[in-house]
Amino acid sequence: MSELNSYSGELKNLYQAASNFKTLKCWEWMYDSDIFGIENPENGQIGYCCVMGNLGEVFALAVYLGSEGLEGYLKTSSGKIDPNDMNALHFQDCLMASFENRDYLAKKDLDIIKALGLKFRGKNEWPLFRNYKPGFHPWYLQRDEVNYLTLVLEQATDICQKFKENQKLFNPPQKGLYFVRTACKKGGVICWNDQWYKPKHLRAKQKAYPDLDEFSLRRIKKNIRQSHRIWELDFFYSPFGINEGERPYFPFIFLIVDHDSQELINFHITNHTTYEREFFEKFLNTIENDKYLPRSLLVKRAETHNLFSTIAQQLNVKIDLKNTLVSLEEAQEDMFQYFSKRF
Repeated sequence: MSELNSYSGELKNLYQAASNFKTLKCWEWMYDSDIFGIENPENGQIGYCCVMGNLGEVFALAVYLGSEGLEGYLKTSSGKIDPNDMNALHFQDCLMASFENRDYLAKKDLDIIKALGLKFRGKNEWPLFRNYKPGFHPWYLQRDEVNYLTLVLEQATDICQKFKENQKLFNPPQKGLYFVRTACKKGGVICWNDQWYKPKHLRAKQKAYPDLDEFSLRRIKKNIRQSHRIWELDFFYSPFGINEGERPYFPFIFLIVDHDSQELINFHITNHTTYEREFFEKFLNTIENDKYLPRSLLVKRAETHNLFSTIAQQLNVKIDLKNTLVSLEEAQEDMFQYFSKRF
């Protein structure tokens, strides 16, 4: 554990800040909708804080990073993202300090606690610190994250106490503003100020999809006849991570299922950073190997529709958005059950 040799003092400060925050028990008077921000003095990014524990189930402070992290939180809390959806976890871009039972901690966590000479005992008393990043397994904090989360816990302890005394503390003077504690450095000392802050607007990202394989498209148009079959398509994160490199990642799974027969026509698993071209190739290869062109495609997510709309248009295949895809969802469930027996 090289981090203990290089910044054990900073780790100890983090555990102390977490213990002080836990002692406050601010979830007794705060809800996860009481959002406030704390600026990172090193890079100016705002972390939007959410206190969890009012329901007596999960006790934690989540720090959603920047406008992207806040947007993910708002989509989940508003119901735009189903919390039971397998992809829901991957909308979280945050740091989290939670308080768990001992058996929930990994060996590395326990080794750090022991090496620092700390002791915890009891249910929901053991601090656990993680970085949540879309597409990746929750992971241990880097040094800069340790320092920032320590500051957040310290400032959150003060802010939550002030909120107890004034329940209107987070009521904005106008819609769209958040209570944010900002930082400035003077002579190496951090000074804090409270202000109303409007998060930076997120522009819709324009996906740069790979060029279509024109040769394959021409070959299909010339040689493959359209059938009356309907395909259901979707891609989603695997529930099981893959260990390649230091931090495990969750690959994307692409499924093609026959709408009427519920037959699994094809599937493909790949890294979520390189999936577009591979899914295009798998789609075209499936058409050429099966020697028929589907009459229409059914998808249930805008992201899937956006990815395949151009190629469907080129092949004169209709593509429709549906709220649910029974055949594909059953195939997805069967696949997850199969994987769960092997991992």
